[in-house]
Amino acid sequence: MLVVCLVLLVLVSIVQPHAQETEAMHERMLKEIAYEFRITAHLTGRKKMQPVVERAMAAVPRHEFVSTLRSEEAYLNRPLLIGHGQTISQPYIVAIMTDLLDLEPESRVLEIGTGSGYQAAVLAEIVSEVFSIEIVEPLAQAAAARLKRLGYDNIRVKVGDGNYGWPEVGPFDGIVVTAGGRLPPALLDQLKPGGRLVIPIDQPRGGQELIVVSKDLEQKITERSVLPVRFVPITGDN
Repeated sequence: MLVVCLVLLVLVSIVQPHAQETEAMHERMLKEIAYEFRITAHLTGRKKMQPVVERAMAAVPRHEFVSTLRSEEAYLNRPLLIGHGQTISQPYIVAIMTDLLDLEPESRVLEIGTGSGYQAAVLAEIVSEVFSIEIVEPLAQAAAARLKRLGYDNIRVKVGDGNYGWPEVGPFDGIVVTAGGRLPPALLDQLKPGGRLVIPIDQPRGGQELIVVSKDLEQKITERSVLPVRFVPITGDN
C-alpha cells in the first residue's frame, strides 16, 4: 500500500505541473488574442472579443487539435501544420472570424475546411449546430473522431467539396470558410437572410483579404473587407 501511494504521489507531481503549465499557456494565448483585437480594431471594428467568443476560446483545449509532436507549441498565437498540406489557423484568426459572424445560441453554422476540428469546436461552444465539410478524407475522419472523443455532439463532419456547401441541411445563419480563393456562389445561396459569411478572398494584385459578406432580410448582399490574411488555397471545383 505504501508503494502504491508513493507511485500515485509521483504521478500527481508529474501530471499536475503539466496541467498548470498548459493552463498558463492557454491564458497567455487569450491575452495575446485580446491584444491583437485592440491593435487591429481600426481594420475590424472590433476592439475586443464578444464575451461568448472569449469563453469559447477559453473552453477549447487547442493542444487536443495539434500533433503530439507540436503539443508544446499548441498555445502559441500562430498557425501550425496538421498534415496533408493543411494548417490549424492562428488563434487570433479563429477568434476574429468567429466574432465577425455575430452568432446566437440558436444559430446553425456551416464551416468549409474542417482541418483538425478546432474552429468547429470553438463554434460549437457558441451555437446549437455546426456542419463542417473537409475535402481531405483522412483529416475529416480524424477530426470527427477527435470531436466525438471530446464530447462535441452538436458537430457533424462530412467528406466533400466545400464549394458546393451542404444544401440538404441548409440554409445557415453563418458560414465560415477556412481556405482562400473566391466566393463560391452556392454558399451565398445557402446563407439565410440576416446571416453572415466570413471568407478569405484572393486579391487581383496578390495576397488575400478577409471579407465579411452580409445578406439582409431583402436578400441584398453587401461585402466588407476586414484585414489582410494568409490561408491555404481552397481545393475542389473552385
